[in-house]
Amino acid sequence: MKSQIISAGLIALSIAILGFCIKTGIDNFVNKDNRVTVKGLAEVEVEADKVTWPIVFKEIGDNLPDLYDRVNKTQSLIKSFLLQNGITEEDITVNPPAVIDMSAQRYDSNVKYRYNITSCITVTSKNVKLVRSIISKQGALLKDGIAIEEGGYENPITYEFVSFADMKPKMMQEAIENAAKTAQQFAEHSHSKLNKIIRADQGQFSIEDRDVNTPFIKKVRVVTTITYSLKD
Repeated sequence: MKSQIISAGLIALSIAILGFCIKTGIDNFVNKDNRVTVKGLAEVEVEADKVTWPIVFKEIGDNLPDLYDRVNKTQSLIKSFLLQNGITEEDITVNPPAVIDMSAQRYDSNVKYRYNITSCITVTSKNVKLVRSIISKQGALLKDGIAIEEGGYENPITYEFVSFADMKPKMMQEAIENAAKTAQQFAEHSHSKLNKIIRADQGQFSIEDRDVNTPFIKKVRVVTTITYSLKD
């Protein structure tokens, strides 16, 4: 008798759950179009807070020991120039020189000098304004017979914004608020009322140069997509 009561109770509970699921499904079907999906945008311009400056120079000749001395002398002069202008020793990295034996290049047998040595000293600093001021002064090295080469694609000057994580919560909040304003306007025009959030993403962040002429100014933006339900 007791087992029959328990079985009857389980059947009744199952029927109740099934009914609830059916009702929910019907409600979702009926109200599936009573929603709006909007995008919220937040954007801000910031100054880069980290710079990497590769200082590239070349030496050519036929005598390796002589080239070695010339490279060391040039490196010392560049380091002195940097230190005198406020760069710290910790921000300076001297990279190993790259040596090319021109006589081993099959495509060019008519070479004037046998060895071509490329050397690079890298400055990495969070004092972006200081480094930018020194970059504008690098012509002074010409007095010492040092010609700094353009870094090109292999060694470009790069600017970063590493404090990005500190801005994320505030920017995300602004993007959500902007999305809510857009959804509210839609609801008013459709003679509805904005209800709860059905679905939302975490937002897509991006950091880009403001333009090609000011790579040290970054444009940070976030776009979030939110779906709200509407009610009459």
